[in-house]
Amino acid sequence: MNIFDTHSHYADTAFDADREQVLSELPNKGVKLVMLAASGMDDSTANSQLSKQYDYVYASVGIHPESVDETPVDYRDKLRGLISSNPKIKAVGEIGLDYHYENYDREKQIRFFREQLEFAAELDMPVIVHSRNATEDTVEILKEYRPRGVVHCFSGSAETAKEILKLGMYIGFTGVLTFNNAKKALKALAEVPMDRLLLETDCPYMAPVPFRGKRCDSSAHSGAH
Repeated sequence: MNIFDTHSHYADTAFDADREQVLSELPNKGVKLVMLAASGMDDSTANSQLSKQYDYVYASVGIHPESVDETPVDYRDKLRGLISSNPKIKAVGEIGLDYHYENYDREKQIRFFREQLEFAAELDMPVIVHSRNATEDTVEILKEYRPRGVVHCFSGSAETAKEILKLGMYIGFTGVLTFNNAKKALKALAEVPMDRLLLETDCPYMAPVPFRGKRCDSSAHSGAH
């Protein structure tokens, strides 16, 4: 096995009890590389620290759309400091738009998304894009900025997948592909050539069948010990 988990969240509190054990065991389970995705400043800092502890772990830093309200004004300076001090930080993310929950601030999310796309372009870094219930705005902004990177945990249609591919981006899928209601995702998957496809766990979330509803790790198994 030669697994590269392109999107994980090992700084998540779900791993607080056994994080070191889980990460140290992954190479023995065929996991060769892990990319950590950030959701905010705390995650970004934790990701950087974890990437320094494990040779096969790399990190991204960025502000998730659900974290925009708790993010300091000087966040880009703080992210820049992390990036300049750690060559294992390889991407800006996860960034994007999420209109799933009520009372979201659309304009603020869009502003942060644009700021971070500009930030990534300035540093010549790829991005990890999160998009939930925001396909139209996400695609419009990506067409404007045309970043390098991936739209992760893809939940759009086959037609949207084609638009993302035309931009030169990669598309990532999670364990959602194994769910009974994954018809839309499977149709989108059929449009993605192998050289533009990334697989990810989004662990501890999105565990595949038969582990659905449980914590998972990069080996795609339940993380329970």
